[in-house]
Amino acid sequence: MRVLLAEDHPGVARSVATGLRRHGAAVDVAPDGGRALYLARVHDYDVVVLDRDLPEIHGDEVCRALNAEQPETKVLMLTASRTTDDVVEGLGLGADDYMLKPFRFAELVARVNALARRAGAARPAVLEHGDLRLDPAKRTVTRAGAELDLARKEFGVLHALMAAGGDAVSTEQLLASVWDANVDPFSNIVRMTVMKLRRKLGEPGVIDTVPGVGYRM
Repeated sequence: MRVLLAEDHPGVARSVATGLRRHGAAVDVAPDGGRALYLARVHDYDVVVLDRDLPEIHGDEVCRALNAEQPETKVLMLTASRTTDDVVEGLGLGADDYMLKPFRFAELVARVNALARRAGAARPAVLEHGDLRLDPAKRTVTRAGAELDLARKEFGVLHALMAAGGDAVSTEQLLASVWDANVDPFSNIVRMTVMKLRRKLGEPGVIDTVPGVGYRM
């Protein structure tokens, strides 16, 4: 899951981004509406967590633009205003969900996950490949009934490969879905992650290299 967090308060942005990353999301942060629109036009996001009162370009305008240009991207709007009219207005702008500040982080994570499920194509709740099982909700992976201890990025790569249903997934696609915009696209981080993942998955091997493309199950 890739998330764009548009929040101008540095402390809030840092806290929310760190929390979402701990739950396995790749998170980019925009401190104003202009940066948020730029990132949304460059990268594909499952969910945009959008503070309504952004500087430079107001959150309302960002929401309108996203709704017009990328209707498949889900928007969770945040606001400190507690009036019913503001909630109705925010949803009318094209937001898919609306949360009031201050909020409980566990609820934010639950809502982001729910929106991400709606953003993508329908897929099984638990992914399977032979004796390998991956549960996205519980964030667990088992092979032949034994639970594996995977790092967050290893889990993300495996999730992306299993969700592809046997199709090849390019290195660029893995970078876009598992890492955030700060990753060096010319690094060998994907190859190294796959190497570690293969070691943990054991034999027989289940991840094939597709020369010149990437990887597939």
